[in-house]
Amino acid sequence: MLLPQKKRWESMAKGLVLGALFTSFLLLLYSYAVPPLHTGLASTTPEGTAPCSPALSEPEAPTPANSSAGGCQPRRDIVFMKTHKTASSTLLNILFRFGQKHGLKFAFPNGRNDFDYPAFFARSLVQDYRPGACFNIICNHMRFHYDEVRGLVPPNATFITVLRDPARLFESSFHYFGSVVPFTWKLSGHDKLAEFLQDPDRYYDPHGYNAHYLRNLLFFDLGYDSDLDPGSPQVQEHILEVERRFHLVLLQEYFDESLVLLKDLLCWELEDVLYFKLNARRASAVPRLSGELYRRATAWNVLDARLYHHFNASFWRKVEAFGRERMAREVASLRRANERMRRICIDGGHAVDATAIQDSAMQPWQPLGTKSILGYNLKKSIGRRHAQLCRRMLTPEIQYLMDLGVNLWVTKLWKLIRDFLQW
Repeated sequence: MLLPQKKRWESMAKGLVLGALFTSFLLLLYSYAVPPLHTGLASTTPEGTAPCSPALSEPEAPTPANSSAGGCQPRRDIVFMKTHKTASSTLLNILFRFGQKHGLKFAFPNGRNDFDYPAFFARSLVQDYRPGACFNIICNHMRFHYDEVRGLVPPNATFITVLRDPARLFESSFHYFGSVVPFTWKLSGHDKLAEFLQDPDRYYDPHGYNAHYLRNLLFFDLGYDSDLDPGSPQVQEHILEVERRFHLVLLQEYFDESLVLLKDLLCWELEDVLYFKLNARRASAVPRLSGELYRRATAWNVLDARLYHHFNASFWRKVEAFGRERMAREVASLRRANERMRRICIDGGHAVDATAIQDSAMQPWQPLGTKSILGYNLKKSIGRRHAQLCRRMLTPEIQYLMDLGVNLWVTKLWKLIRDFLQW
């Protein structure tokens, strides 16, 4: 009778040893893959390295594009400050396609699909970076560091970013990232978002792991202190700095109008800004904030609210300068072209749940613990004229990065671990 008991204890001991080794491996991987949150703004690029362009206090103003004379040249040097949960993955696809079509040089991250976010961006994080290297397009997630980015692109590069209503962004971020923000684990109710907003200071820890995802995320992504006192004069100074540095700030809620302004600014063709909505959640996973919760979410993200209010006003001034009637015509043209591509490319004509996606190359990255992100099935019979464009328009970010030759070993390993543990 002692032998089976001895074997059982040996089996348990082996399990504990294997578990400890596996945990140690994950911790080692984590220490490599996840940078410290509060990395300082000082450059981490070795001193004495020559930048691609001389340091400028502000970017050069772009020359007028799409003039009636039709004499503008397409702009190919672009910095897209990719913010979180703002339809930025859709815009990323547009930039991937344009760069690939014209053989442009991307500054890509090394090992993962972001530049060691949430640490500040540094030139040394770019895959195969060499001192003095110059790139056409930078567009992956980062925590913005203007001087480091500026040193990688020509002086006349166009800087763009995209914002979203802060309450809606907070709602989306809470549901997408909440499971990896430990202080949310204390929320026990069915509606954790509502419970959090009733008394956010009770749960929020500004120094907690991944806390940046759940307060003033736009301010954080743009490189500023997301816990800054709203009464500080630095808030307005930062907002005006963004205005000086970025040639165009798009709005997620007016995405088509934003793309028309972008097309005009960059002197691109209509085909260059065609899109399908990528990385969208299914309707059942998108609870709408009520009036009171919406107000609470806005107040909780007051720095982002001030940022958004400022650029919402400047956006419509740009629309007025562009011309309301002209804008309406071009938006209608864009939507007709998108609808035409939908009929040509998408099997069934609409996005589907992850479980219904037939080709793994079309499977989008999912948040931990749920498969709420929709994807597409590519039609099996597409004419040669549109086959390549359809596939590129529908390819999710991770797969597109691999197609472009980016080293994603950390991201791939993390996916294998998630699949094994069924996270």
